[in-house]
Amino acid sequence: MSTPKVHILIVDDEPQIRKFLRTTLTSHDYQVTEGEKVSEALKALTLHPPDLMLLDLGLPDGDGLDVIKELRGWSQLPVIVLSARGQEQDKVTALELGADDYLTKPFGAAELLARITVALRHSRTGNQPQQSCFETAGLKMDFTSRLVLVDGKVIHLTPTEYKLLSVMVQHAGKVVTHGQLLREVWGKHSSEQGHYLRIYMQHVRQKLGDDALNPRFIMTETGIGYRLRNDLKV
Repeated sequence: MSTPKVHILIVDDEPQIRKFLRTTLTSHDYQVTEGEKVSEALKALTLHPPDLMLLDLGLPDGDGLDVIKELRGWSQLPVIVLSARGQEQDKVTALELGADDYLTKPFGAAELLARITVALRHSRTGNQPQQSCFETAGLKMDFTSRLVLVDGKVIHLTPTEYKLLSVMVQHAGKVVTHGQLLREVWGKHSSEQGHYLRIYMQHVRQKLGDDALNPRFIMTETGIGYRLRNDLKV
């Protein structure tokens, strides 16, 4: 018996974008369902639940943010937002509401496919107990012994630095917003303490030997947050 195809729901009101997405996905053996409205998205999500949704924010009968908000009330389905340029706040809001990732239009097929692969991988492991060890090329984090190693060398982090890196590892491959990091590391009343995050992230990067301009591990998503790469082979 053949393995069922991964089912992806596309919700976008631009015919050209839908055609590009459909062609790209079907050529890589994904099953595709399409919609162009909020109402169509919600109907498809309940009647024919996909494995992942690609969601535009600006839709004819509402906002894609409303779809995410509604969906997160009952499902952890991976959602990748398709965003127009210059809408940083919409991206931040989408991620805060529970989107797994975003792509800024225009984007290429290779980047789209890579983001889909990461989101699907994360969804398959997200409900499992926290792994005892995380490893991507050159970086290893052992939660049992609380050790962090880069290229086999032990890296000494302060408790706050360790917690910050732990949160990044927990969401590896996903964009983590400034607000999310502040709440998870410093608590729910820390939203105005963004300078703490910048300082500690700089310290973590320095200790990992990471360059913000040419990142090996931690990528900056300008105006939004950070992403720990997990697309690297061990």
